[in-house]
Amino acid sequence: MELKLVSIEKPDAINFVLGQTHFIKSVEDIHEALVTSVPGIKFGLAFCEASGKCLIRWTGTDEAMIELARKNALAIAAGHTFILFLGEGFYPINVLNALKMVPEVCRIFCATANPTQVIVAETEQGRGVLGVVDGFFPKGLEDEEGIAWRKGFLRAIGYKL
Repeated sequence: MELKLVSIEKPDAINFVLGQTHFIKSVEDIHEALVTSVPGIKFGLAFCEASGKCLIRWTGTDEAMIELARKNALAIAAGHTFILFLGEGFYPINVLNALKMVPEVCRIFCATANPTQVIVAETEQGRGVLGVVDGFFPKGLEDEEGIAWRKGFLRAIGYKL
């Protein structure tokens, strides 16, 4: 077995979700979950099929996001994983519950805009995702000023009252 790190390539402002699912039907079901949850959503989705033809299946509503999804799925190349890129101004918080409700979705590894590395194990059979490195090391503990900033920020962007 060999361990590999695959860095997700994307523009800084773009959010993505990396997950695992178990069936080719996921491509259409995830697409439907997204467009019914957030009207007008811009996204690209790619799914690494782990049996049959073993193709990278894809869909989406935005050509740039579709291309990001296909490119990164090819780099990860781990069976039954999916990667979803959200167009600028669309966020995982708005689609995560819909994704988790898709019957084929087994797990979500991450949902982030941070620089991310995917830890992949490769064997003679194939590849699997072991986990992710999402962002950077903590730089210390939050203090009172940090708490005030966090609370103000969440209210300023409308996520808290």
